[in-house]
Amino acid sequence: MIGVHFDAVRIEGDRGRAVAWRLIDAADGDAGPIVYEVTGNRWLYFLVPPGSVQRHEWPLGVHRFGMTNIRTVTFVGIPALEGNTWPLRWWSNPTRESPYVDAELLLDSITASPAPVRTR
Repeated sequence: MIGVHFDAVRIEGDRGRAVAWRLIDAADGDAGPIVYEVTGNRWLYFLVPPGSVQRHEWPLGVHRFGMTNIRTVTFVGIPALEGNTWPLRWWSNPTRESPYVDAELLLDSITASPAPVRTR
């Protein structure tokens, strides 16, 4: 559940993929958990430590999910680490060293100059 186990930052499509690549590069390949929605708007969800979304100013177009309203419960689908979990998959897996995406590094990757979109 968001706000308890993690917060999430959601970015759509090409912009989300460009941010993910910048983040992975900045983190030397170990960016932490990023979930990719394979269908629809192709959202990317960057899972950050609980309470992280409230401590930062996020730019327009970036959706943040955390414990901002105790009356609202928000869920993000989390794929299994192995096997078919379509339509969700890991863009970057959580690791022992990076159980969360670093919120500051994510914000830097979002506000950096746009880079060419790479495909998988």
